[in-house]
Amino acid sequence: MTKEASKVYFADFRAPSWRENLPQKLARLMMTAGFGDIDMDGKYVAIKIHFGEPGNLAYLRPNWAKVVVDLVKAQGGKPFLTDCNTLYIGGRKNALDHIQSAYENGFSPFSTGCHILIGDGLKGNDEVEVPVEGGEYVKSAKIGRAIMDADVFVSLTHFKGHEQAGIGGALKNIGMGCGSRGGKMEMHSSGKPFVKEKRCIGCGACARICAHDAPRIENGKASINLEKCVGCARCLAICPKDAICSRDDSAPEILNKKIAEYTKAVVDGRPCFHVSLVRDLSPNCDCHGENDAPIAPDVGMFASFDPVALDQACADAVIAQTPAANSVLYDNRDCSCDSDLLSAIHPDTDWRVCLEHAEKLGLGTRDYTLLKI
Repeated sequence: MTKEASKVYFADFRAPSWRENLPQKLARLMMTAGFGDIDMDGKYVAIKIHFGEPGNLAYLRPNWAKVVVDLVKAQGGKPFLTDCNTLYIGGRKNALDHIQSAYENGFSPFSTGCHILIGDGLKGNDEVEVPVEGGEYVKSAKIGRAIMDADVFVSLTHFKGHEQAGIGGALKNIGMGCGSRGGKMEMHSSGKPFVKEKRCIGCGACARICAHDAPRIENGKASINLEKCVGCARCLAICPKDAICSRDDSAPEILNKKIAEYTKAVVDGRPCFHVSLVRDLSPNCDCHGENDAPIAPDVGMFASFDPVALDQACADAVIAQTPAANSVLYDNRDCSCDSDLLSAIHPDTDWRVCLEHAEKLGLGTRDYTLLKI
């Protein structure tokens, strides 16, 4: 039997009239999409967002989060903003630094109307093991405890490119973002890298970014201790000469499937709702301490109960855009990739794998009907 197409609601970023600003338009989009039908009275509501690594300016501003918070409160819910700690060196490796980084980027109870709870606790080990029904790679996912304690789950996603997953959409925001530090290690474990010595210039960028002291610079060349490496791929992303590569060609595919399986662990068994904003389309994750120029123009805001359909709709909308000339797409104009601009920025990974696997797991469908408000 053919699965019915999911509804994805869309609004552009036009606000030419004094009658409605963009936060009000997002609220209207969410309520039109059915957000008001969720029973939140007296319930704890986790709003999963990426607070942005300090130095990055592409992350979603707290103004967008306040829209969601206010709607939850209007329905009697108890909202909190949340994310889990990172594997790599930066501003979000433990809860104290993570909250400080969020404050620096504008997220506070005064700007958003609610508190921040880091999902996996002070050191990233406050986790719950959640069974993954039908999991091919993950039988029990390690999810941040505070996230699993919530009665209702809402994802608020900055849709963008991603160096390993291909896209940073709702599934990535949920699956990777809600994994504890141990969960992130599990998801990355199939993709430990190696160094192509001919390309390496011994700059040490890989050693500086690694939280586990895996890379070493000897005789002007880097090498990686695989016993210490957790496969987080930060060294791949930061290497200026593309000298660091995945040891296993299937690693991005496996990572994408694990992300889908972790997403299933997070959303199963409770009310969920998903919002994605396609703007400031950076080629890489907001986990970077910098952001490159957008690869395409701002598109709009999307909302759905189905995270798979939501990611597919966002991807389709981006692919339909004219690539930005002053972006990495111009640098990669000779790329042999013959598909789309999302694949062109990261040709070594296929973003569709995550969506296909999520659909197989019953998380949703890639077939959607786009309803513009």
